[in-house]
Amino acid sequence: MMKRLNLLAGGLLLMSFLLSSCATASFSKYKGVGRVKRYDFYSAQLPDSFEGFRVAFASDFHYESRFTARRLPGMCRALRSLDADVLLLGGDYRGRNGGDVTQLFQALKTVETPCGTYAVMGNHERGAADSLARKAMRETGVCLLEHRVDTLWRGKEYILLCGIRNPFDLKQNGVSPTLALREEDFVLMLVHTPDYVEDVDVSHTDLALAGHTHGGQVSLFRRWTPAHFSKYGNRFLTGLKHNRAGIPVIITNGLGTSRKDVRLFTPSEVVLVVLHKKK
Repeated sequence: MMKRLNLLAGGLLLMSFLLSSCATASFSKYKGVGRVKRYDFYSAQLPDSFEGFRVAFASDFHYESRFTARRLPGMCRALRSLDADVLLLGGDYRGRNGGDVTQLFQALKTVETPCGTYAVMGNHERGAADSLARKAMRETGVCLLEHRVDTLWRGKEYILLCGIRNPFDLKQNGVSPTLALREEDFVLMLVHTPDYVEDVDVSHTDLALAGHTHGGQVSLFRRWTPAHFSKYGNRFLTGLKHNRAGIPVIITNGLGTSRKDVRLFTPSEVVLVVLHKKK
């Protein structure tokens, strides 16, 4: 059985090597971005003035892996096309073989939004990659949220944005900042891995945004992949899911690649979440 699975995985990887460029390019007019994925999210907790609030979300750049400098202009055009009110970044900024993250963040700086740009770190932000990402964020005005909550205002009303620090270190970060928030507030969580919303009590979170899984990079019907980026298998592979408490989390395929620089049936993407007041 294992031998057959290995053969199938090898065959899929070979197919993705041969077809990855067309499998991505056919979905989008933005070079380097396979698709723009939109979600409309409804919540009774959302203040009236935030009806139609637009959240742009991009993650897992791994710059430069498969996501190289020549793809930056397409990414920026895709993000600007969303006409977003805020831009959120989900971590993993530098590729495993290095990459100029200053160049990445300078490109992202051209995506201007009324509420600015917020970010969390991913599991690839270690050592020099961590220091370089922090420096690039400071230089480009990106607000790094590490177990912190910030307030986004529209007139006299607000929503809360909560960013999670290293979600893999549950000994240090296993208490969610959302527990100290009020149930009646609308809380948007930004976290690198979707596993965190299952591992930890994230009560008072209305919606979480995560990356890390890459959609499996190579998958069948968005349900099966030979690569596992989550301890929960394919449960949080991609798209809109819920944790055991029913809290929704949107998982993006991300933009770059890890382990192998291939994609098949899992287009790279940027995400738009449009918030609506549930009547």
